[in-house]
Amino acid sequence: QVQPVESGGGLVQAGGSLRLSCAASGRTFSSYDVGWFRQAPGKEREIVAAITWNAGNTYYADSVKGRFTISRDNAKITAYLQMNSLKPEDTAVYYCATGAQGDYRSTKYYYWGQGTQVTVSS
Repeated sequence: QVQPVESGGGLVQAGGSLRLSCAASGRTFSSYDVGWFRQAPGKEREIVAAITWNAGNTYYADSVKGRFTISRDNAKITAYLQMNSLKPEDTAVYYCATGAQGDYRSTKYYYWGQGTQVTVSS
């Protein structure tokens, strides 16, 4: 069993940066892919970025390419999402998930965090 816990959200002005962290309990975290998702009010949850268990491959949604960077430190049992050049449309609750059901770029993961709010003001 793995329980992700997100942190690092907050309020930032457009053009600013935030780094989200996903700390996971459980030694098996290092064997699992990790995905970052977000859900804005009135919209469906969407995948933002994902990384394989060994950080060998990463995936980014087109809307965040060149601005967001996903990484992980298995020794610290933590994954990160560095978000730069933030835009108001990035405002959402951001979720960390681990344990992909199939391809790491899918939206189907076994274990989900509670989410952290990111608000970007214009």
